Amino acid sequence: MGQIKVLDQNTVNMIAAGEVIERPASVIKELVENSIDAGATDITIHIEDGGKRLIRVIDNGCGMDAEDLSVAFEAHATSKLKSSADLLNISTMGFRGEALASIASVANVSIVSKCPDAIEAYKVEVDCGSKDEIKPCSANAGTTIEVRNLFYKLPARRKFLRTANTEISHIVEQFARIALAHINISMALFHNDKELYRLAGGLGTRGRIGSLFSADLMDSLLELNSTEKNLEVSALLCRPENGRANTKFQYFFLNGRYIRDKILSHAVREAYRGMIEPNRYPVIFIFFRMPSQDFDVNVHPTKIEVRFDNPNLIYSQVLGLVREKLLSIDLDTKAKLPIADNVSLGQGQEAKQQIVEAISGFFDRSKSAAVSQQHLDFSNITKRSDFSAARQREDFYGNTPSQSPAGAEYFQIHDSYIIAQVEDGFLIVDQHALHERIIYEDLCRRLAGNEAAKLQSQKLLIPETFEINPARRETLSSAVELLDRLGITIEPFGPGLWAIQSFPTMLAKVKPVDFVTDFLDILADSAEKLDAERLLHKVLDMAACKAAVKAGQKLNQVEMRQLLTDKEAIERASRCPHGRPTTIRFSLAELEKQFKRT
Repeated sequence: MGQIKVLDQNTVNMIAAGEVIERPASVIKELVENSIDAGATDITIHIEDGGKRLIRVIDNGCGMDAEDLSVAFEAHATSKLKSSADLLNISTMGFRGEALASIASVANVSIVSKCPDAIEAYKVEVDCGSKDEIKPCSANAGTTIEVRNLFYKLPARRKFLRTANTEISHIVEQFARIALAHINISMALFHNDKELYRLAGGLGTRGRIGSLFSADLMDSLLELNSTEKNLEVSALLCRPENGRANTKFQYFFLNGRYIRDKILSHAVREAYRGMIEPNRYPVIFIFFRMPSQDFDVNVHPTKIEVRFDNPNLIYSQVLGLVREKLLSIDLDTKAKLPIADNVSLGQGQEAKQQIVEAISGFFDRSKSAAVSQQHLDFSNITKRSDFSAARQREDFYGNTPSQSPAGAEYFQIHDSYIIAQVEDGFLIVDQHALHERIIYEDLCRRLAGNEAAKLQSQKLLIPETFEINPARRETLSSAVELLDRLGITIEPFGPGLWAIQSFPTMLAKVKPVDFVTDFLDILADSAEKLDAERLLHKVLDMAACKAAVKAGQKLNQVEMRQLLTDKEAIERASRCPHGRPTTIRFSLAELEKQFKRT
């Protein structure tokens, strides 16, 4: 037969390169990780043409002597493992011994290295697997490695490389991942002789984030630290209003290694659930330290994925810590009037003028409105033509309002927003969003504890009927238990007709048929995607939205006061169940700045 052949070593290396070396950024990752393992405290990277023409990495690490350099490019040659037992206690960045052999099989590579106490350095060149003799030379202590013309003998691979701009964007991302994980190492990155980054070591994680991204991002992040059950967690995370349009700004690090992990991503997403808008993603930099025997990093050639021995512990720790941090702080959105004083007269200055005039006009109107509100609401409230008899007797909670103290404290604008003075400025509250959160928390509280908990319901005097098509009948039949928990009873009422017999008292102002129709839509779209708990909360989101006071609905002083009082009594009051802000806080200092008082 003779059809099975043993591949030559260079072909084996090229196949390995296909797994390890995807693009220039992959080369940089492997080379810089080697520099870190060599104890380097200063690493400089030079790139030309997005890394396609040249990648040069210079470090001040321990270097290699002639003996080590002679085997450094052999397959699976490594100084980081002595036996198979070491695989259970990996503490270095690289260990598989594939990087240099793989890179050297698909590019021109030269390396110059010198140990700190050596008299001379040594140099070797490799051209797509063909290695020259090792030669002595002069150089500084450390290692300089150059990779030229990546994939130049593999046109099928080279054609998949993108433009220089695209490749440098991947390199910058790889540089950021390494720089964030090793904040005590000074690092610099150049592209076509232009300096992109120069990062000093020892400035801390927050300082490095500021250097890599922006000072604004650095200043906006919240900090948390925890140690429990051999798991150390430190993180910097954003306030909900600072979320981004994608997950690009979510970084996870384990023992100094950047990793990707669906468990961690899901834990963060769940921690922010109900506090951030559904189409926004939190910014988070989270660093774990744990014993190396508690996870396996040897599950992927690029070492970017790991397998935890106890993933449930990791998940619960991240979810609990992030959630607790968010619940412990004031998440009211801080208003900013961002137009600078040094802007020349023009569109920016005109906009600033309009802002200042609007605020000034508001306070002028508020003085007269206070007198008017006091007269209309408390002196003779029945004269308000826009109040129905029912609204005169009870507020939107269904309670009979108590007598308010003299003097108006709140102002409603456009029948949608409430303005309230606080010690350091004033708040603008979205009445619908806040009431939605209040109702949602009340619903959750009533259903908490066990699966037998139900909402109190009331039998309808006249059942409300509706039609559903055959496809939705199966959906309705599968939702009997959930409907029962919500206090809703639905029974057949004739050919193609169903009747709502009872409905929760908390949702007395919601139209039952509209609610059930939307309920069935949610089940049809989400039942297979969500577990039972998340499905329940999605339904409660919808219920709270339907039951809450609407934008455009006039409120009296008692109702506004009740909203603001309840805000202080519930968790997550700064966000509606869908993650939108309920409150914007204007500081007195910001107002004084705009009115030229400071």
